[in-house]
Amino acid sequence: MKIGGMTIGKMKTVIALLLMMVPALTAVPNAVFAAATAVPETFSDPATETRARHLQRQLRCLICQGESIDESNSSFAVDVRRLVREQMVEGRNDQQIQDFFVARYGDAILMKPPLQSDTWLLWLAPFAVLGIAGTVAAVTIKKASRAEG
Repeated sequence: MKIGGMTIGKMKTVIALLLMMVPALTAVPNAVFAAATAVPETFSDPATETRARHLQRQLRCLICQGESIDESNSSFAVDVRRLVREQMVEGRNDQQIQDFFVARYGDAILMKPPLQSDTWLLWLAPFAVLGIAGTVAAVTIKKASRAEG
């Protein structure tokens, strides 16, 4: 569905980015929420901790862009890590947790976004660039060999 020329997924991403630009507005509710629910920073069970770390590596820090929330130390990543662990404590499976974040922030939150009609260019662009570079190199080498001979 489109509203004003933007898909709902893109609107969610824009809204999430705008909210991250104004940390003062979200600082108080986040502090109150964090105090209300005590979730461990590490699980005592190694299998559960491994699962949490794996999930955290699947989610992108929207502030750092190139880092997962497992690697990032931004306030956003800290909040998302806490939310991942809260949902694990509540008994949600990995797919339900990822779906929660995709619904909230769009596909931009995933380290490996799915191939969809609006992301195919991102997936195919590296191959197109390699193809173009290879073609330019081949043409340049061919012209250079003709000039010498």
